[in-house]
Amino acid sequence: MKKTITLEPSKTLEILGPQNANLIRVCGDYPALKVVARGNEIKLEGDKEDIDRFTEDLHQILVQKQVQESGKVSGVVVYSVDGKAIAPRGKAQKAMVEAYNHNDLIFATGPAGSGKTYMAIALAVRALKNREIRRIILTRPAVEAGERLGFLPGDLKDKLDPYLQPLYDALEDMIPPKKLQDFIAEGVIQIAPLAYMRGRTLSSAVAILDEAQNTNLGQLKMFLTRMGQGSKFIVTGDPSQVDLPKKEDSGLQRGIKILEDVEGVSDIKFGSEDIVRHPLVSRIVKAFEDR
Repeated sequence: MKKTITLEPSKTLEILGPQNANLIRVCGDYPALKVVARGNEIKLEGDKEDIDRFTEDLHQILVQKQVQESGKVSGVVVYSVDGKAIAPRGKAQKAMVEAYNHNDLIFATGPAGSGKTYMAIALAVRALKNREIRRIILTRPAVEAGERLGFLPGDLKDKLDPYLQPLYDALEDMIPPKKLQDFIAEGVIQIAPLAYMRGRTLSSAVAILDEAQNTNLGQLKMFLTRMGQGSKFIVTGDPSQVDLPKKEDSGLQRGIKILEDVEGVSDIKFGSEDIVRHPLVSRIVKAFEDR
């Protein structure tokens, strides 16, 4: 298959890089693909799948440039697959982004709908696209599935995927479908229950523990001590939505208290005023808080 990519003249240098440095870097991932760059045209010859992935990689270089330029002005973290700017909304999300820039462990706690997990994943995707890390690790304690797992059809992955679906949903907003499938198949993005983290060392990664209110103190410690060189950990949770049989077993708040004076740790509190879903959600949360 042959394909010609025509770049906007004004964008050619920033996409290809000085002396075609960006192009050469991308070509290294496709040794079987013939690539010839002349002026603002790139001629490709090879397997269709390689050409499609190569084209997407070039697009991501442009998106990264847009993020870097817009981020300086408007605080954009990353762009969605449909080109929408994803930027922090409200004081808590802005504080979370700022904390990420200065600390390696961030706790983000507060009500459902406040964008804690979504912003955490946006920060991880930005880091991956900017080649600051090699992997994204997303995990949840499989507490809600609990006894019902045995009654769901399929193998363990099939049983757990619906429980982990909110994490997939956020990723699908930010990474094109084919690229996301490739990342998951290659282990660049890993989504798994918390129990699968035991014994691992997570280096050069952004690791996100979601729904952390459903961990006990031992599980939380196990996750935090997986941190390896060049990694950042983000822990999100809603202390008001504990699904453990004994709510007092939740280790999230106790863990935050234990680590409150440890250097390199940030604790960001979200409130009902930070909710970014339907306006009614904020009123619902406040009504439950008042009771």
